[in-house]
Amino acid sequence: MDSQPPLRQPVAAGLLAQRVVPVLRLASTELTERALDCLGEAGFGSVEITMTTPQAITLLGRFKERFFIGAGTVLDLDTARRCLDAGAQFLVSPCLVPGMAKLAHDARRLALIGGFTPGEVLAAHREGADIVKLFPASTGGVTLESLNEYFAAGAALVAVGNNIIDQKALAAGERAAVVAHARRFLR
Repeated sequence: MDSQPPLRQPVAAGLLAQRVVPVLRLASTELTERALDCLGEAGFGSVEITMTTPQAITLLGRFKERFFIGAGTVLDLDTARRCLDAGAQFLVSPCLVPGMAKLAHDARRLALIGGFTPGEVLAAHREGADIVKLFPASTGGVTLESLNEYFAAGAALVAVGNNIIDQKALAAGERAAVVAHARRFLR
C-alpha cells in the first residue's frame, strides 16, 4: 500500500513524467508572467518560481490552476507556510530546512530538498524529502546541450533555470521565439 497521500501522487507523477522542470528566477513580475505563459504554450505542466522573483508568492496563487506550481529557494518555515497557503504544490529548498518536509506533507504537498555532498543528500532523505535535488551542475546550470548527460547519469528529472527561456526574445516580446526555445527542452 502506498503511504503517499493521494494529493501528492499526481504532482510527483507530473514532475517525473515531464522530466524537465523550469525554474524561473527573473528580474520582474511582468517577465515572469510572460515566461509562464510561454512555458504553458510550449507544453510544460510543471514550473518552479523562486522566492527571489518579485511577487513570487502572488504568482504562485495566480498560476496554481495552470501548472503543478512549485516554490523554489524556500529557506525558512514562515516562507514555506506562505507558499503553501498561496497554492504551491511543491516546496523546493536548496538546503536542509528542518521541518519543511513535515510542513509540506501535513498539507499533502511535496518537499524537494537540495544537497551537494553525500551527507547533505542523506540528511535530505532522512528529513523526508520526496525528491532530493542534487546540485552537480556547473556554473550557469543545465543547458539544452548538457540536459541528456544528466538523464544518462540516472537523473529522474532535471531542473533547468533561466536557460530554458530565450531571455532576449522574452524582453523583446517575441513570444513565438520564446515558446520554440522552451519547447526544445521537452524533446
